[in-house]
Amino acid sequence: MIPGPAMLRPLAPPNFWAPLLAAASAISSRRLPAVLGNLDHKRWPARRWESSATASGTTGSSSKTGHIYTGPNESILFLDNLFPLKLASLLLWRPWETKRDLPGLLRQFEDASLSALDPMNLVKRAIPETVPIKVTEIIPRLKEGGAYIKFTYPDTLSAADVEGELAKSLDKKPIKPWFNPFRGIKAGLVLGRPWLEDLYRLPRSRLRVEFVPAKDSEPPTELSQESLYSLFRRYGKIADITSQPPDSKILPKFAYVDFVGVRPAIMARNCLHGFVLQEEGSKTQTRLRLSYEQRVKPHHIWNWISNHPRIVIPILAAFLAAFTVVVFDPIREFFVKMHVQKSLEFTNSKLYKWLKRQTSDILAFRKRKDEDAGLDALFAHRKELIDAIQASLLETDDTFVVIHGPRGSGGKELIMDQVLQGRNDILVLDCKPVVEARGEAGTIRKLAFQVGYRPVFSWANNLSSMIDLAIQGTTGVKAGFSENLESQVVKILQTTASALKEVSLADRKKEGKDANLSDDAYLEAHPEHRAVVVIDNFLHKGEEKSMIYDKIADWAAALVQSNIAHVIFLTTDPSYSKSLSKSLPDRVFHQVTLGDLSPEEAKHFVISQLEQDDHSTKKDNQDDESPPKTEKQHRQDLRELDECIESLGGRLTDLQVLARRLKVGQSPKKAVSDIIEQSASEILRIFLLGNNKGAGNGGDKKWSAEQAWYLIKEIAAKESLRYNEVLLSSTFTSSTTPGAANAEAVLESLANAELITVKSHHGRPATIRAGKPVYQAAFSRLLEDPVVRARMDLALLGELAKIEAKTIDKAEAELGVLAALPQQPYQAAERVNYLLAKLQSSQQKIAAYEKEMGGLKKILSQEV
Repeated sequence: MIPGPAMLRPLAPPNFWAPLLAAASAISSRRLPAVLGNLDHKRWPARRWESSATASGTTGSSSKTGHIYTGPNESILFLDNLFPLKLASLLLWRPWETKRDLPGLLRQFEDASLSALDPMNLVKRAIPETVPIKVTEIIPRLKEGGAYIKFTYPDTLSAADVEGELAKSLDKKPIKPWFNPFRGIKAGLVLGRPWLEDLYRLPRSRLRVEFVPAKDSEPPTELSQESLYSLFRRYGKIADITSQPPDSKILPKFAYVDFVGVRPAIMARNCLHGFVLQEEGSKTQTRLRLSYEQRVKPHHIWNWISNHPRIVIPILAAFLAAFTVVVFDPIREFFVKMHVQKSLEFTNSKLYKWLKRQTSDILAFRKRKDEDAGLDALFAHRKELIDAIQASLLETDDTFVVIHGPRGSGGKELIMDQVLQGRNDILVLDCKPVVEARGEAGTIRKLAFQVGYRPVFSWANNLSSMIDLAIQGTTGVKAGFSENLESQVVKILQTTASALKEVSLADRKKEGKDANLSDDAYLEAHPEHRAVVVIDNFLHKGEEKSMIYDKIADWAAALVQSNIAHVIFLTTDPSYSKSLSKSLPDRVFHQVTLGDLSPEEAKHFVISQLEQDDHSTKKDNQDDESPPKTEKQHRQDLRELDECIESLGGRLTDLQVLARRLKVGQSPKKAVSDIIEQSASEILRIFLLGNNKGAGNGGDKKWSAEQAWYLIKEIAAKESLRYNEVLLSSTFTSSTTPGAANAEAVLESLANAELITVKSHHGRPATIRAGKPVYQAAFSRLLEDPVVRARMDLALLGELAKIEAKTIDKAEAELGVLAALPQQPYQAAERVNYLLAKLQSSQQKIAAYEKEMGGLKKILSQEV
């Protein structure tokens, strides 16, 4: 045996193994090599998918069993380090391996003109001429990087002597292949019965040593670690020997032998596979069956992580949060900034502006001009209001600008088209789609869309919540992967604030008198450079998702206090000051109230739209060379406008509808009548005859049809009602409709649905009027319909009768209790008289109601 490097040198010189081999032969009671009988030596044709080791078919080999058999004075050597192990998979497909038979390899071995790179040259050099043996067969083992050398020897020598001579020769003159110049070839005598398998099992440094019976009738003996060490140590340095646990039920018994390198394991496996021996003190023989085993490396780090989830999971959550902040936050800030500056919009590109200039004479944007004509006239009346708002944006006051007015009063158009016209640093946050979104994921997605916050993974929060729940159920610790809706909203708004600050500082020059100022000082000194945030539909459905409004108000307060941006609120809720005062308790807001137009302003608004339409029509007629319209063809019935404009009122949206109807040829009276009729139908469908769903609220009504009809009837007659007077009416205080017993909540819901408008006086609700000016006329139109009036009065009287019937029931129940007393005390006489009077009064009211109800039923039976 050739000694390796210093650290891998065998424990004894080569000549030490001769008596040991003889002792091993005595222990195993076998002769090496054993003759296993006559086998078929028929030559088998070599195929490309077969290894030469199993398909050789030469004398001494078996193509059926995959073993090498030896006769008298024959033995086998295994030479390693003939082929590179790293290229084993490639070399397995070399043509010389599959096409050349073993006699051809022998002829190549005996050829004197071998190439220095040929493996047969290494084999020939490894066997010196001084050793009196004759090579009869060469079987390459490419995947193991070696070859079996079958040889015959004279009677004067033994196989152990041949191994010793080869070991001395290789030790004296090491033969190192070109691919491994640091390790020489080693030779080992094959003591067992090698298995020439061509399976795809690559060599490993770990050997699995199985102990199988040498004879069927004898049970095997498990070798001790000392015996395994003395048997395997000769092939190389052993790192560890692992025996099978004593209580293991796995058969056959086995042990693991871990070598330091792969080459010693290859040598040991090829030399000792099938070796039969007898353990000292044992009466039975054991055969060794060796195979390569993939060593499972201990994963200490992973084991520690899996065994300490209460420590690892919070750390992992913190790491993921930090990673998200570092990677995604700059991207999101960039997209928010682009959204505010509108840099990614095609209409702001130079190409679009150039095309617009080139086609301005061809394409007439007449529709837009028609829509803007009336607004320009309206804004001319509100010039002072516009100037005041623009002046507030140039001040350094850290407060809000609040634009309050009913729906359709033109607040958004006033701000976007006049106050902020021409600015490119505006962020519009519409609260309506945010609060109407379904679920937390929908709310996050809508809010992110409003501010341009992307990418947003709204679905990931639901998945993280499920992971949190699973981890908390298994470990008892909340991982913290998921974030609630509040934290997600705060995160989006904080990122938006950072982007707004960059937008406000975009016009800052590096040189100039303000170069030495800090960012905060610069923004405080130049309020005209701050971005503008417009929060539209603030407190839309204020009773729902109040947390969203609170967070938006707090965020807006932080913006104005940090001088990052100006904030303008657009709201229709008269109680906006309660919500905003929580965020800025020590500030006075710039409040602007937009009311309905006066009859003169409303008339001027409608006429201005019609004049613009007539001007455009004349221009088109001139371009088409068609005869111009006569004066009679123009609108001559505008004198009717003075008579009906007051019925319509000054709501901007209603005036726009009127102007569109006039443009298509309707007369003012007909147009106003149609608008009133449409409004009356809308009131009838939503508030009186509709189902139990509120007006677009997606939930149950908080009022009854009888309460709505009571207000319609009273407002149509008086135009204005006292708030407290309505609260004291029986319809509101004693309603029999579920959910409509709270009178103040009913009035608030009807105000949010725009059926009525509640006017305040010194901060308290004082009067109740129609929700829109046109509703006043619509209420009267409803009262003119006998069927509607009779049906709703019948329902109202029926509810009043039920209320009185409940009063009678309570009085009768109490009278029954008093009557059950054994003696009638004189002190109860006054209470009895009171209850009797109350019972009589309620009964008289019920009789009057039923009489009136009889007349209403007669009307319903006669009218269509």
